[in-house]
Amino acid sequence: MTPAPSLPSAFDEYGQHWTDIRVYYEDTDFTGMVYHANYLRFFERGRSNHLRDAGISHTSLLERPDPAAFTVTRVEIDFRKPAGVDDLLRIRTRYLGTKGARILFSQAALRDEEILASANITAVQIHLDGRPRRPVREAAEILETYIVRSEDN
Repeated sequence: MTPAPSLPSAFDEYGQHWTDIRVYYEDTDFTGMVYHANYLRFFERGRSNHLRDAGISHTSLLERPDPAAFTVTRVEIDFRKPAGVDDLLRIRTRYLGTKGARILFSQAALRDEEILASANITAVQIHLDGRPRRPVREAAEILETYIVRSEDN
């Protein structure tokens, strides 16, 4: 497995993006372990940071003459081990490409080098009335430079 860079939020040499997230008490259930739905929040932060650090902000997409937004249409998560209060998680986000209006990501939550949860996320870009649209050309061109073609890295 590729070690994460030392920056708190950055791309590594493979185009993978890393975001650090500390687990707080509010993220846990009554057992003290991260509540399963909160991994969705952690992965959302990872994708948002990936886009922002690549130069694509949600605000700039909304301010375009033809405003655009993202919505998640499919989530597949595998839970392997629990995380607990005070754990430092590294959220790894891999942009895998587009298929029509679909934008594909692979994500993982790691503690040290151990994967605790992994996910495949499908998002689409939409018009503000909710209709799917092809990704904004400028955004797609930027993302293409960060595509991770193999998950063996």
